Amino acid sequence: MTTITSIDPSLYLTNQPKERTPSPDLGKDEFLKLLMAQIKNQNPMNTMDEGEFVAQMATFSSLEQMMNMSKSMELLVNNQLVSPAIQYSHMIGQTVNYRTFDEETGKETGITSSKVVSVSQQDGWAVFHLDNGEKIYADTVIEVGKAENETENGPSENEEGEK
Repeated sequence: MTTITSIDPSLYLTNQPKERTPSPDLGKDEFLKLLMAQIKNQNPMNTMDEGEFVAQMATFSSLEQMMNMSKSMELLVNNQLVSPAIQYSHMIGQTVNYRTFDEETGKETGITSSKVVSVSQQDGWAVFHLDNGEKIYADTVIEVGKAENETENGPSENEEGEK
């Protein structure tokens, strides 16, 4: 007869963690584990109904698709939250043409050109701070990259005469 001389204290049940922190989310891995446990432990004389099995697999598929859609929506929302100032920062140093209006009548007075010095944000809209001291909204720009008084072959006669 053999006798046990000592018992390893790490095997005592009292050494096991007493609190279990359950996850509030049931993910696809947990769902699959539950389904596999159900299949493994079913009565061999009374197996799971095929219709029920198909319904559970459909539930699993829809769960996976909803999780993918949720991730896509979260990514879309995060992309929409990018500051307009950051979105339009590439415009710094660019020459822009924009329409000017008479504040009293609201009628268009012409087209003005200026270089973008900086970009800020006001009420969710990008605002260009221009070299000429004006501030305009990004959606008022009608052309980027060429000053209004330039022609295809270079500066206009007016600019050459001023030099």
